Amino acid sequence: MNLFKAPRGTADILPDEQPYWRYIEGRALEICRLYGFSRISTPIFEEAGLFLRSVGEGTDIVSKEMYIFKDRSDNEMALRPEGTAPVCRAYLEHGMDNLPQPVKLFYFADIFRYERPQAGRYRQHHQFGCEAIGDQSPVLDAEIIHMALSFFESLGLTNFSLQLNSIGCKKCRPGHLQKLKEHYAPLREQLCDDCRIRLEKNPLRLLDCKKPACQSAADLAPKSADYLCPECGRHFESLKSYLAALKIKFVLNHRLVRGLDYYTKTVFEIQPADGGSQSALGGGGRYDDLIAMIGGKPVPGIGFAAGLERIVLNLKTQNIKVAPVERPAVYLACLGDDARAEAVKVSAVLRAEDIALLISSGERSLKAQLRNANTAGVRYAAIIGGDEMKAGTVMVRNMETGEQQEMRPDELVVLLKDAK
Repeated sequence: MNLFKAPRGTADILPDEQPYWRYIEGRALEICRLYGFSRISTPIFEEAGLFLRSVGEGTDIVSKEMYIFKDRSDNEMALRPEGTAPVCRAYLEHGMDNLPQPVKLFYFADIFRYERPQAGRYRQHHQFGCEAIGDQSPVLDAEIIHMALSFFESLGLTNFSLQLNSIGCKKCRPGHLQKLKEHYAPLREQLCDDCRIRLEKNPLRLLDCKKPACQSAADLAPKSADYLCPECGRHFESLKSYLAALKIKFVLNHRLVRGLDYYTKTVFEIQPADGGSQSALGGGGRYDDLIAMIGGKPVPGIGFAAGLERIVLNLKTQNIKVAPVERPAVYLACLGDDARAEAVKVSAVLRAEDIALLISSGERSLKAQLRNANTAGVRYAAIIGGDEMKAGTVMVRNMETGEQQEMRPDELVVLLKDAK
């Protein structure tokens, strides 16, 4: 019989990898505390219409990558392909518009997209994301960008750049889209099959194509920033002035549009110096029309998200060391069934004192048990045999020096606490 394996595009996060994840999550929690964000968790699946309506039918996510299924009541559901729309749905459903605005929320979420697996990109991946809903001030844009950069800097990552653009709003975007169509129309036969479809259905997505044949055309395409309405223009100029006040450097990137249709005005990405958009650490933007798209009154918002797998990859590439998971302090070895029963009692005493430990199980020789203790990386082994049971003691061996001494369980507690 063939052994089962993890599905293509997924990965097991093994114990040796967990320190990276704990490190990232710890830094994320601290950043969210500093910026006043509260945690939210949304379901792993939603009604498919939530994403069809908000993400956009002309996007690759909807047309190619969503995991859609029908439940037993014949409702069309989808595994979560991105994190913002569910948070906005929760904002509406739970009346958060009645709270002081903006409402600042963050999440850790599993994300599902059926795309070609590659380094740092999986069909099931994990995101850290933040959303600030209920304020359209460019001050909030600057704060979100500053927060994202501070998060990556807190991890110790270096050599990345902030890519920035404004894609306007529904008032000024039609003029830009018309110019895009005029630019691309003579080049239609040079485009990839997907871009020929985008030219008809969603011209803005032409700028996001990663295929070399289409990138040269995108490089020369009309820039959205040249077609902004007065409101969007003022917003973008104000944002740039706030970033300057924060001494944040950025690169204006007219090809940056992000992959979701709900974005308006500000869009941004944080890209490693040797990577580019396909290896972005994270990104986000403003989505002032999203809540109206999913049935609410117009409420502005902005957010960003970062893929944890991509961050782990960059931590390793930059050789950033993270603290290992704390090892148990002691291994309880026992000789015989009666000694094992005594070891169980001792283990309860130690754990009540907040001391992590391992206890031997099964019928192993003392030599084998000590070998397990050494492999586990514990500093001490506490051996319980017939003599120790009679004396109400344990024999404690220092696994580094081999020295042994007999002591009572309460003395062992003091030793282990002092060794922390």
